[in-house]
Amino acid sequence: MTAKANKNFEHAIELLKEIGLLLVTGSEIPDVCRLVTGKPSKGSWWSNPSAHQIFAVNEALADHADVTLTKLVSNKVTFIHRSLWHRLFAVATERGEWQLSKLSSEAGLLLAELDEKTTLLSTDLDKRFGPKPGDTVRELELRLLIHTDQIHTDKGTHAKILETWEAWAKRIALKPKPMEPATAQRFFETRVSEINQRYVGKGRLPWQPK
Repeated sequence: MTAKANKNFEHAIELLKEIGLLLVTGSEIPDVCRLVTGKPSKGSWWSNPSAHQIFAVNEALADHADVTLTKLVSNKVTFIHRSLWHRLFAVATERGEWQLSKLSSEAGLLLAELDEKTTLLSTDLDKRFGPKPGDTVRELELRLLIHTDQIHTDKGTHAKILETWEAWAKRIALKPKPMEPATAQRFFETRVSEINQRYVGKGRLPWQPK
């Protein structure tokens, strides 16, 4: 990592420690793209002249022991600090109406398969889970029904590890605290509202109406 990228990473991780949530890119709440460039995010960050810097910071955050990712804010990839993980676990494992209502049959089948096996590779998914299994995975991600991580396979390709939240917690040695999902939801609602007010944002949570 270059000195500039390292400085940007230090800025990002300190802000994440402070507010708990950070987007990869977007205008809803603070995001890595804006931290690196100093400008609002427009389009894909891959086409940004500072793409290499943004990528380096994203990778460093994703690899940090105190950071996990899920599509928590505005349907976008969100870095989440460790201090919020117990609340995240309580919300994600609720299996509430906002998660299960109108779930597609393919997504329901994949969820049942994952509940049984606890961990799956996206490259192993077949047509049982829809003509485009990746779309089915995203459906579950957007409802926080699964945790996913990007990996490099032995074949040199990218894939996702799909896992239940219980499997994720076990893998990272997190012992979830007993907590009512509604209590955790109210916490996130308050936190995102505070961030929105502070940064003139419009972040939204999966269970909140559009």
